[in-house]
Amino acid sequence: MFSKVVIICDGKFPRTEYPHYLIRTADYIICCDGALKKFLRNSLSIFGEERLPDLVIGDMDTLPASMQKKYADIILKETEQEHNDQTKAVRWALNNLKGIETIHILGATGGRADHTIGNTSLLMEYTRMFDLKDITIEMVSDDGTIFPINDTIEFECGPGRSISIFTPDNSLRIRSEGLMYPTDDVVFDNWWKATLNKTVQDNVRLELSHRSIALIMLD
Repeated sequence: MFSKVVIICDGKFPRTEYPHYLIRTADYIICCDGALKKFLRNSLSIFGEERLPDLVIGDMDTLPASMQKKYADIILKETEQEHNDQTKAVRWALNNLKGIETIHILGATGGRADHTIGNTSLLMEYTRMFDLKDITIEMVSDDGTIFPINDTIEFECGPGRSISIFTPDNSLRIRSEGLMYPTDDVVFDNWWKATLNKTVQDNVRLELSHRSIALIMLD
């Protein structure tokens, strides 16, 4: 059983304790392509000893041939270009690991802005591409946590946290409880429309007018 899975992308490797804790306590660790180099540089400080991830997946365009040969036993090369390495890792985990409860994606932000935007937006697509019933998928960085929703949700986060909501669906309306600035009348016709909000209660409830896709970002 692999209830807690961590996927490490080739963006900014996290430096703070919480994402390191997620790596340290994961049941299965997947590195995307060139992220193997960053994982190896940080494994000693995270685990107290040098160790390898369980799997390295991707088209191997950013992993030197020498490392591909050295770590061939844990490398799965997937050359199809319809999906990026992050998506390949999520797909492989869901298809091959039993008992998944959480998938934490690390290192998906930082570096190139287009990679950051693309990777975060893919979280919404995963709610349509895969059966995520009873599975929590989150993107975690030193700056906070991002997770997708596709229906009305209530979650515990505590007061005083920064929160932003994004959706590509300009027909969606979101009635909110527990936020400093209610989102009931927001028209989501641009990315900034529900950003820079604050939580004011232990629980936040977001009631969607219809099933759709959206991203929640918490500091």
